[in-house]
Amino acid sequence: MRLYLSSFTLGDRPDELLSLLRGKKRAAVIVNAADAGPEERRPTSVAREIGFMASLGLEATDVDLRHYFGRQDELGAVLAGFDLLWVRGGNCFVLRRALRMSGADEIIVDRLSRDTIVYAGYSAAMAVLVPHMRGMELVDDPKVVPSGYDPEILWQGLNLLPYTVAPHYRSDHPESPMIEDVVAYFIDNHLPFIALRDGEAIVIDDDGDRVVG
Repeated sequence: MRLYLSSFTLGDRPDELLSLLRGKKRAAVIVNAADAGPEERRPTSVAREIGFMASLGLEATDVDLRHYFGRQDELGAVLAGFDLLWVRGGNCFVLRRALRMSGADEIIVDRLSRDTIVYAGYSAAMAVLVPHMRGMELVDDPKVVPSGYDPEILWQGLNLLPYTVAPHYRSDHPESPMIEDVVAYFIDNHLPFIALRDGEAIVIDDDGDRVVG
């Protein structure tokens, strides 16, 4: 399983992401965590994420999971053409819904288990990988439901990490003060976690888990 999980944007060690890719370059950009925002801002968001990929010499394409709600087989065929999933931050509960409704959650788990793709991204991108997303409601509103989304709140993560995560910890980020409350929740409830400052990232590969940056 190969993952690069940054607190914010590319982090300070994008070379680690390139190393995970082993020379491959095809990236699918997923920005659905921001679907609660104005639709007219989406092109700018997509362009920014594609720009991050281009800065690393990668060939990126926008994949909007909303187009595949209830069409998992079609999404699987599309994602088969990519070596990397780059997932933008935003509302982790919105992202979790998009993963479930498109079937991307099952596709991601399967492809990571077969080591045929790298999963990477920031903030919400790693918040959905945990066993359970309790505590993240202190920073992301789970009741936000974009148009076309199922209103059910999904608390269960993809269970790809044995711990939960707190991005933007003590960083110059608007959500950093709220992350203090998230960390306190994890401590009070005896939940294993990693707190990342912006610039840091969790890297997972055959050598295990490590924090870089």
